[in-house]
Amino acid sequence: MTSFGYTLMTEQRGPRELVADAVAAERAGFDFEVMSDHYFPWLDEMGHAPYAWSVLGAVATATEHVPFMTYVTCPIMRYHPAVVAQKAATVGLLSGGRFALGLGAGENLNEHVVGRGWPTADVRQEMLDEAVGIIRDLLGGGYVTTQGRHFRVDSAKLWDLPDGGVPLAVAVSGAQSVQRYAPVADAMVAVQPEAELVRGWDAAAGAELPKIGQQPISWGPDAGAATDRAHSLFRWFGGGWKVNAELPGTAGFAAATQFVRPDDVAAAIPCGPDVDTHVEAVRPFVDAGFTHVALVEVGGEMQPDFCEFARTTLLPALREEYGKSEGPGLAVRR
Repeated sequence: MTSFGYTLMTEQRGPRELVADAVAAERAGFDFEVMSDHYFPWLDEMGHAPYAWSVLGAVATATEHVPFMTYVTCPIMRYHPAVVAQKAATVGLLSGGRFALGLGAGENLNEHVVGRGWPTADVRQEMLDEAVGIIRDLLGGGYVTTQGRHFRVDSAKLWDLPDGGVPLAVAVSGAQSVQRYAPVADAMVAVQPEAELVRGWDAAAGAELPKIGQQPISWGPDAGAATDRAHSLFRWFGGGWKVNAELPGTAGFAAATQFVRPDDVAAAIPCGPDVDTHVEAVRPFVDAGFTHVALVEVGGEMQPDFCEFARTTLLPALREEYGKSEGPGLAVRR
């Protein structure tokens, strides 16, 4: 059984539109929603990057029952982890406990804006380790004082905190990060449908916890137009996260993908009106053991029509093929 979610892509929608999309996705029947947390879009053509946390507050009050999360927030440079904990607790309260905090090591694209330079991958992981510990401690209640290699916290306390705190989901990419975060997180995030990650996570977590993946699609009545849209807006996707984490700006992504062809993008992202093609696109995640798959509809202007397509056609087809989820929610607080 798999839960299917909707992605609020801050890189391709303005803040008011994102809130409207969140409401439309809830009404369409998506099981959950995720939101990116960016300072920059991947490419200039995408055209947006509002402050995710203001939007999350609005989403919390505009929606009624759908659970949602950040996918994902980087708590190591642009935000101090103590501030991330406070933001998460506030959104948790506004949403009535429907919010989960997704965390990851981030990308140069978004973190360079504070002018501190972009650390090497090993240092970023050290920073994320410290940040996750600080956030968990603060969300657990009480005062927190700590002096680590990268962060200092002096007598911090969250005064408005949901009962039970806020569940944490952490992004992983390999065996090391699985072993590091499975014992302390409440859910796994990964963008590659790798069964090894799922098996390693379940073994290290010692419990059946949610595993959350993400699949872009480019739906539309004209397959050619859908392919062109995916190429224009999502050709960055094929670079892989080791590359995507390092490039410093939209110009770098444009240069790195200048020779990517529309057919190359269409090989990784299903394009067009055929529902069976979109249903089949999530199979690698289902087969790998992911419990949750968030869909990304490419193209901001497509969102209202896509939500209606999802309500009438796509979600029923997904549930017929893979079953209707009766499993755990978006994250399970341990």
